Amino acid sequence: MPWIAIIVGLVAGLGVWGILDQVQSQQVDKIFGQELQVRLDLRARESLIRFDRYLSNHAATTRLLANHRRLSEYLEPLFWSEDEAVTPVVYKDFRPNWLPDFFDRDALTPPSQVLLTDPQGRVREIFQAGEDPVPPELATQVPASFLDSREVRSVIERFGERLSLLTSDAVEDAGGYNMGYLVVLVPVNDAFLAASQRGLDVGRAAVALIDSDDQHILASIDSRTMPPGSSLADWNAIYVITSQSLPEYEGSDSNLLFATFVPHASVEKMSRHVRIFERRQRFIAAAVFIVVFTAVIYLVSSRLNKVLKRMTRFSQRALGIAEPGFHRDGNQLLLLEEWIQHFTQLVLTAREEMSRKHQAEMRESEALKAAMMEASLDAIVTLDHGGRVIEFNPAAERLFGLERQEALGAVFAEHFLPDVTRAAFKRLLDRSQHLHREPLGRGELLALRPDGSEIPVEISIVLIELEDERFYTLYIHNISSRKRAEQEIKNLARFASESPNPILRVTAEGLIVYANNASRPLLLAWEAEAGDRLPEDWRSEVARALETGQPLEQELDLPDQVYSLLFAPIRDLGYVNIYARDITAVRRAEQESRQHQAELVHVCRLSTMGEVATGMAHELNQPLSAIVNYANGCSRRLQSGLGQTDELIGAMRQIAAQAQRAGEIIRRLRALVGKQPPLRAQTDLNHLVREVCSFLEFETNRVGVQIELALAPEDIPVRVDLVQIEQVLLNLAGNALDALEERPEDQRHLCIRTTTDNGEARVVVEDSGPGIASERILSLFDAFVTTKEGGMGMGLAISQTIIENHEGRIWAESVLGQGSSFHVTLPLSAPNEEVGEPDETPDASCCPLTDH
Repeated sequence: MPWIAIIVGLVAGLGVWGILDQVQSQQVDKIFGQELQVRLDLRARESLIRFDRYLSNHAATTRLLANHRRLSEYLEPLFWSEDEAVTPVVYKDFRPNWLPDFFDRDALTPPSQVLLTDPQGRVREIFQAGEDPVPPELATQVPASFLDSREVRSVIERFGERLSLLTSDAVEDAGGYNMGYLVVLVPVNDAFLAASQRGLDVGRAAVALIDSDDQHILASIDSRTMPPGSSLADWNAIYVITSQSLPEYEGSDSNLLFATFVPHASVEKMSRHVRIFERRQRFIAAAVFIVVFTAVIYLVSSRLNKVLKRMTRFSQRALGIAEPGFHRDGNQLLLLEEWIQHFTQLVLTAREEMSRKHQAEMRESEALKAAMMEASLDAIVTLDHGGRVIEFNPAAERLFGLERQEALGAVFAEHFLPDVTRAAFKRLLDRSQHLHREPLGRGELLALRPDGSEIPVEISIVLIELEDERFYTLYIHNISSRKRAEQEIKNLARFASESPNPILRVTAEGLIVYANNASRPLLLAWEAEAGDRLPEDWRSEVARALETGQPLEQELDLPDQVYSLLFAPIRDLGYVNIYARDITAVRRAEQESRQHQAELVHVCRLSTMGEVATGMAHELNQPLSAIVNYANGCSRRLQSGLGQTDELIGAMRQIAAQAQRAGEIIRRLRALVGKQPPLRAQTDLNHLVREVCSFLEFETNRVGVQIELALAPEDIPVRVDLVQIEQVLLNLAGNALDALEERPEDQRHLCIRTTTDNGEARVVVEDSGPGIASERILSLFDAFVTTKEGGMGMGLAISQTIIENHEGRIWAESVLGQGSSFHVTLPLSAPNEEVGEPDETPDASCCPLTDH
């Protein structure tokens, strides 16, 4: 029987193969044709996917640019009015600071232009990257069809003869306020298509964009091989062309098709290799088929033979058995039946177990859903296909002020929305049914409470489709707080334009990118407008502020006004904010204050001179007495006839010298008392000290003390107002003499020292008086603070003002019970200036001082 089976198998195999060979050849050709078409479609789809991903990369890069920190901080102080005339600011020779270079980093085709618009689509700023100008359709206004405030808008559009990719996204400032749109234009040319198909062998396939109306090529991956403008029919003899629509860009007026070109030579080469391979495989398959068919016939016949033998043996054993036993070595058919019964029981058991598990999971899912509904901070409402409420969570009860049982069964649009928003809600429901859109139905509406009050909410709708039912889940978020915050942000955004003080923003190159209405006087003074550059000297101040990173303050004098300008640098964004303040009234007040101060100094000087009037009278009495004595002596000699000519001439010379001395005393007194404008001159500080001591001769004799002078051996050149410095020294020395009256005469010491140190001249007036308490040292130079019974309390305050006006310092040091010292420092004058010499050195007889 096995040999007969082999022969039968060979004959049957050859016969069956002869029939199948004819059918197989036809099917192979058909399958090859179908497979070839599938491969061509696959290659075209892969090319389209690459192109679509490349466009998506551009859209993602545009979103990164629109949400970048530089741009949001750049827009923070700006406010674009809807009524003002717009002249776009063009960046042609440099990239603006708010535009990072993401395109080079991501290996994308660089844009030809980047536009920054306001919310109405009016172009505010333009970055010109190439030589091609901005299309006239976009030069001043970007059409609303290219803009979308909720998502990135990406479309391929034909502008004139150029084909460009236009991507746009909404931009916000650092506070989250919508400021407009960022629009990126990228030329669609050879480089663009080559970059989108990176890794594609142009020799094996090519891609192009086709105008579906006239079937002409608009752009190709190799314009030299397939020039734009050629007809698609011109290439049918060379390529197998697969055209596909661009559903993502249905909003474009160009009605483009994406075409993939595969050379016929490549297709024929593939067909030839397939045929050769098919013949080889057919021969192998024929041999395998015959062998396998013969082997199967042999094995089946062998198996049937064994089964028949077993059935025979079982029949013989079963004749004397009433009930056969099922053992492992028994009849295999019965064993198989037993196994099938056992398997059926296991299946039933598993089915029951799966049913119980499924029910448990359903209960857990319902419990989880209920917990989520309870814990959600946002209102969640579920509607049936008719718009009636079938679920209402606790957050919805709090939001609408309505119990769940009262809300169930109500038509949501009629009970919870005012009339003005119901149409918008219906559009959201319709939009949620388009599952390919992201996000789904989402928008801002007004919700209605039972008391009639309206609240702003954001609604997101998710469609739930079952086999025979449709539901809608509404996620409702109360945005009242956000709306109030947005209104506050809008008010803050208008702060700069509403400010009565000038506010400007200037780039590192000195370009004025923003100026509010109050900046008009500054712009007129600089002869500039927004978008122009500052004058050269002010551009250097901007550069210095950015370099140091510290605020700088300058003043701008106009014919009728004086402005204080504060340069506040923002180094990370590369611009400077200029805050101006009108200080005209302050400068006028300072000038009036200086005039009042000069008058007060004069009054104080008169008061001081009143104190030394007695001493000056005594000093004048000496030369006058000498004149009278010499005149009487000459008269007596002339009357007696005893006077010699030489003696009389000598007496007359003494009279003239004493008269000249009295005149000099009167001149110094008038200079000290007289009211005159401040006049600084070069003098020797040692000479001023001696001059002051001559005024105090009477006071020193009255107190019983001699002023000890420790003056520097060389001249100390200073450039000062002689009268004012003499007034300060006279005041300090007079205070020291008043303090010494409280000490015994043998303990009274007054010393005046002069030195130079580090480019400063110093005068120290030291006394051995009772000293000054430490708590009074701090207020010693305050106005109207005095320890004298009849004093005004202005002497030291005015002295401090005089010294500070001379760019010097004055301070006091004291040890209680041991005395006090007052220090005065003044800047030394330039070495090349000539030091003025005193007119006359006081005679030792009239100023009994001691120099050391």
